[in-house]
Amino acid sequence: MHRRAVLLSAVALAASGALAPAVTARADSASSASSASSASSADPGPFGWSATDSWSERRDVQQYWTPRRMLAAQPLAAPAPRRGTRSDGATRGTPWAVRGASLTTTSTTAQGRPWAVTGVSASAAHGTTPPGGTDSRGTDSRGTGQGTGTGTGAGTGTGGQGTGSRQGSGNGNGSGSLQARVPNSPGARWVDGGGVVRTVGRVFFTTAQGRNASCSGTAVTSANQSVVMTAGHCVKLNGAAHRNWVFVPGFDNGRRPFGTWVATRLLTTQQWNAREDINFDVAAAVVAPLQGRTLTGVVGGQGVAFNQPRGRQTYAFGFPAADPFDGSKLIFCSGRTFDDTVMTGDQGLRCSMTGGSSGGPWFLGFDESTGLGWLNSVNSFTYNFAPNFMFGPFFGDEAMAVYQAAQNTNAL
Repeated sequence: MHRRAVLLSAVALAASGALAPAVTARADSASSASSASSASSADPGPFGWSATDSWSERRDVQQYWTPRRMLAAQPLAAPAPRRGTRSDGATRGTPWAVRGASLTTTSTTAQGRPWAVTGVSASAAHGTTPPGGTDSRGTDSRGTGQGTGTGTGAGTGTGGQGTGSRQGSGNGNGSGSLQARVPNSPGARWVDGGGVVRTVGRVFFTTAQGRNASCSGTAVTSANQSVVMTAGHCVKLNGAAHRNWVFVPGFDNGRRPFGTWVATRLLTTQQWNAREDINFDVAAAVVAPLQGRTLTGVVGGQGVAFNQPRGRQTYAFGFPAADPFDGSKLIFCSGRTFDDTVMTGDQGLRCSMTGGSSGGPWFLGFDESTGLGWLNSVNSFTYNFAPNFMFGPFFGDEAMAVYQAAQNTNAL
């Protein structure tokens, strides 16, 4: 399968809105990394390559991913930060954000099954920061309930504004319904629906070593309605690009209610491509239409936000597949982020998600009633000495350049 890799010029993107190839190489070899490294000082733009070149290749990838292969795929974990390679971190520029959108019509999925979306619709309006920069309904006013049992059993109880049930964690403290959520969770199953259950999904691919593996990803609002945001190591690792790359939004215990979307193009930061700098562990995939429909035309899209303040209330999601999880369900964590003071310029979050959650979204301004927010980072790595804390890259100018390049790419 032929692969083409090009260095995408941020300057050319800003000037013309088109992709400008500057370097040609093979993305599935170490030469792509050395090519990007030699050009990195002159051009901070993202690095991208073709994932599939033709309709026949996309068909082959679709057919490759049988239910058995998906269930057997192994979770991929990010490499640990490397000593001696700490960079200055992401470039912080002008805050920029675009609002996500939830579909409000009854339609048909790419697999022909009927589905109904009742979330609140939001137009794609630009803004400098997500409203409030935190959970749009506050973090402490909803009340909490007392759970039953211990460990990770299902908690029930009443909250300040409602009653209901929810997956508990830790010592059995649960919460009530949407109006009575514990604002800080180290890891629990998401059961409250909304746009997040359609836009977040599992990513499957084959590594250069021939291993079928999985990550997580998110459909985001974009000009081409075809962009999935994920982690850099979920598109390329150890100097080699992954192949057979697909996104399965709304994955549910093996079910694919919204179809399997094949990547036509993959992009990452130049810093990840050249030296796998964990501070820039960000990537995007552009996926081909499925049965004549675009990705966000089917599932909606989350908002995205860059260069936002640190230390905000954040919701993280993913499909962890390493013990004690199995990749079958959507898991979430929530809490206030903090700066990593050990080895990176990333942000941290108390979270017990494991391998397979890599690339899953971190949301600012997450609205629990609609399941929509602004994607502001992705699950990247954990330290071996602190496995219950997840870290994600700061979404600065480099991450924004990856998103902008992806949304201006032809999906075919």
